[in-house]
Amino acid sequence: MDFDRLGIGTGTKVIDVGCGAGRHSFEAYRRGADVVALDQDAAELSNVDTMFRAMAESGEVPASAQAETAVGDALALPYPDGTFDCVIASEILEHVPADNTAIDELIRVLKVGGKLAVTVPRWFPERLCWLLSDDYHSNEGGHIRIYRADRLHAKIAGRGMTFTHTHHSHALHAPFWWLKCAVGVDNSEHPAVIAYHKLLVWDMMQRPWITRLAESTLNPLIGKSVALYFEKPVPAVELV
Repeated sequence: MDFDRLGIGTGTKVIDVGCGAGRHSFEAYRRGADVVALDQDAAELSNVDTMFRAMAESGEVPASAQAETAVGDALALPYPDGTFDCVIASEILEHVPADNTAIDELIRVLKVGGKLAVTVPRWFPERLCWLLSDDYHSNEGGHIRIYRADRLHAKIAGRGMTFTHTHHSHALHAPFWWLKCAVGVDNSEHPAVIAYHKLLVWDMMQRPWITRLAESTLNPLIGKSVALYFEKPVPAVELV
């Protein structure tokens, strides 16, 4: 997620829909935004709230920033129209049967001139995971579709949103998931899986130049995710 492109900073009102463990919410909060981390999983949100409190207590965030968690459904966001400057929906639409309704809600709560960022698994890496393992996708709450980026782009732009940018990311994660699918998605004790996971954790914590270079080079080829960025334009009637 490109937070600079989204213009997230002090005073920006952000909602992270389907926030999961809160990675994007934490970064927005760290940058001084007023953040709502929304998810259906109350237990996960409890962990996110604990982290918000720890970040504030340790001085990691500007004093003006605010953060809260909310249990909610992407199909019926509990906020008025035009509430947020930025809406983030990272890796959630592939889980939602009624994705058109979810997209409508993401756009509805976004202010005019606001930014929408959507990420989903990229078609090729995801297709390979599906071919390697039925367990990867045929489970409750799992991935129910594979998006082609151009079709998702059309879905969102067709609702009046202005497309601004796209990129691929997480290339180092694609081989990890291919490996897990090959040995069994629940086989976390496989030596190769353990070794690769350690590599990913090391990369996340240390961010050495060698893996940063490798990932930036590989992202256009095998990036695990595709990110799409949009802006909500002023309605035509308001331009008169």
